[in-house]
Amino acid sequence: MATPTLAAIRRRWPRAHVTLLGKKHLLELLSDGGFADDGLEWNAGSSGAGRADFLRLAGRIRRRGCDTAVLLPNSFRSALLCRLAGIPRRIGYSRDGRGFLLTDRLRPIRQNGKFVPLSMVDYYNQIARRLDCQQIDRRLRLGTSEREEEAVDDLLAGLGLTGARPLVVIHTGASFGSAKCWLPERFAELADRLIAGEGAAVMLSCGPGEVDAVPRIGGLMRQHAHMLTDPPLTIGQLKALIRRCDLLVTNDTGPRHFAVAFDRPVVTIFGSTDPRWTECDHPLEIKCSVPVDCGPCMLRVCPLDHRCMTGVTVDQVFGAARKLLAGQAAGTSGSLPLAQKR
Repeated sequence: MATPTLAAIRRRWPRAHVTLLGKKHLLELLSDGGFADDGLEWNAGSSGAGRADFLRLAGRIRRRGCDTAVLLPNSFRSALLCRLAGIPRRIGYSRDGRGFLLTDRLRPIRQNGKFVPLSMVDYYNQIARRLDCQQIDRRLRLGTSEREEEAVDDLLAGLGLTGARPLVVIHTGASFGSAKCWLPERFAELADRLIAGEGAAVMLSCGPGEVDAVPRIGGLMRQHAHMLTDPPLTIGQLKALIRRCDLLVTNDTGPRHFAVAFDRPVVTIFGSTDPRWTECDHPLEIKCSVPVDCGPCMLRVCPLDHRCMTGVTVDQVFGAARKLLAGQAAGTSGSLPLAQKR
């Protein structure tokens, strides 16, 4: 969701040397998108990363002689790192007690002491405006490499998926927490109905820490789905797969935005999270949710009975999937009930 801002910065300074600093999986996600000249890996929060590693990284950045740091995360640590690296201009939101570490401070909108939900696309684009970027849009974009495309070509050919059947990817996990996850038995029933009723070829995908969920779903199915767990796809390969799928069905998680970036149809199932934070206005997205008194709670694990997810039926998600597969949903983002606490 930061890619519109990254693209605006690249357009604003086409001859500048831009370095992306971030975790390994995020650098892989943004690779081949034309956003930067290189990347610098930062294992912030990992078990092996300590104070010495932090200071060494600050020294590596200092030796690069950077002029400006654009801080997309809200963390104190990211601002401290750039301050220790001696970067003269440091732009970001004044949150997490880090305002004194910034030279350009943006203030998020609050009401009654709480942050007002705002799409992260617009949240990041405010930083682009502070940088005097003139060409700013809301379009998500990603790139893929030739190697990743060839890997997916080989995968599909090996499974005999030649394009004669609709290709549906069902992404079952959510690294945020279980409160975001639809029930395995419902994913299984949905996949069965897509195969039997729509003639779809269904591929079950997950993140690297979620491989146990896919065999569980597959074991509940009557039809045959292709389980992408041995090994799981890399982020780059998952991008390439979603780029060519006919439909993605997913919890509210990262791959949802891959579909938006590649302009692919997507059904997103919402549970504990508030969709206003991640709104992209994608005309080929249908959001499925139910109203609950306790939501959106934004919790990682439900302390009650997961009613926000148990209330989302297979009929609801299957209806959305059929509509998108039939090409009937252009301009109908959120056309199925999308509950928001008022």
